[in-house]
Amino acid sequence: MSRLWMLQVWLATVVLSTGLAVVPSVAADNSTQTFTGKVSDAMCGAKHTEGEIAPADCVRDCVKKGAKYALVVGDKVYNLDTSDQAALDELNKLAWEQAKVTGTANGDTIAVKSVTSAAK
Repeated sequence: MSRLWMLQVWLATVVLSTGLAVVPSVAADNSTQTFTGKVSDAMCGAKHTEGEIAPADCVRDCVKKGAKYALVVGDKVYNLDTSDQAALDELNKLAWEQAKVTGTANGDTIAVKSVTSAAK
């Protein structure tokens, strides 16, 4: 065997091995995570300006009018995507309260798997 051929085989092995090591870490970016924040709605986000209505009632009213639930985590507002009635009921119950939302984030949207209260 020539040295050039052996070098090419070695280089190909290194490149392929590196690629296989990177793939699981890229796939892990779409893994399930838990986010803790305040339950809101996508229309109002972190600010509810209706002066005569409590923020929790504003969240519920906006959702009744078609807005999706949202989770305010620090300065970021995530839209919550779920059709699971148990999760929707829990979000309604926890309007404008701290919650733990488990799901998969994709940009500004979380595909919700579960919702629980973050209160201790």
